[in-house]
Amino acid sequence: MQWSDDGLVLSVRKYGENSVILHTLTRERGRCAGLVRGGTGKRLRGILQPGNEVGLNWRGRLSEQLGTFTIEAKKSYGTLLFDQPMGLSAGSAALALLEKVLPEKEPHPALYHASLLLIRTLTEDREIWAPLFVRWELGLLAELGYGLDLSHCAATGVTQDLVYVSPKSGKAVCREAGAAYQDRMLPLPAFLNENNGSPMDKSLLEQVSDGLKLSGYFIRKNLLPNYSDESLPARERFLNLLHKALES
Repeated sequence: MQWSDDGLVLSVRKYGENSVILHTLTRERGRCAGLVRGGTGKRLRGILQPGNEVGLNWRGRLSEQLGTFTIEAKKSYGTLLFDQPMGLSAGSAALALLEKVLPEKEPHPALYHASLLLIRTLTEDREIWAPLFVRWELGLLAELGYGLDLSHCAATGVTQDLVYVSPKSGKAVCREAGAAYQDRMLPLPAFLNENNGSPMDKSLLEQVSDGLKLSGYFIRKNLLPNYSDESLPARERFLNLLHKALES
């Protein structure tokens, strides 16, 4: 049995003397793994960098087996981020999250394209990719069946002045309806609902921090309980860099 597809390199782990196990998000087949013979060699080592886009040919006797990959280089993004610590950290956080929460061999073509867009955008200014990262995490939640409803107030139905999100329902709440419960609410950054009439009283980086708090809450609530290890160390490192930038 064999197939060909495009893929985004999630991680590479050494296997034996000169082979590696490649974990990748493919365009048509979702998250897949396979053995790459000679993967530690000089030629393939540069191709098999997390965040790179590759062409894949998989071969195995049965679809349930690990199988083997042959690899073709397509586009390299990892090396472009070496001098951008926060962008590199954000990319590592996104790739680790995909590997952690996506079911194996379950197609998510829209998520594949959104993830490629995010990785490509990490080479741009922080003001461009940081809000996109928040939208990407919320999109990941929606793709896996846990989307938030930020279009109108859950209590009143209004679409203006939406500043909170209910941690129970995942729905937006307007300032007036949520005032009495604001200490229990999650902040809704203005950039996530740009037509709600809420004043932009925070910097974009502060809004991104609020957005990551929002998406992180629902990732921990809805996705991580399915795993025995509920930590996301790469995401925590990214958050630490963001907080240091806020303090500077």
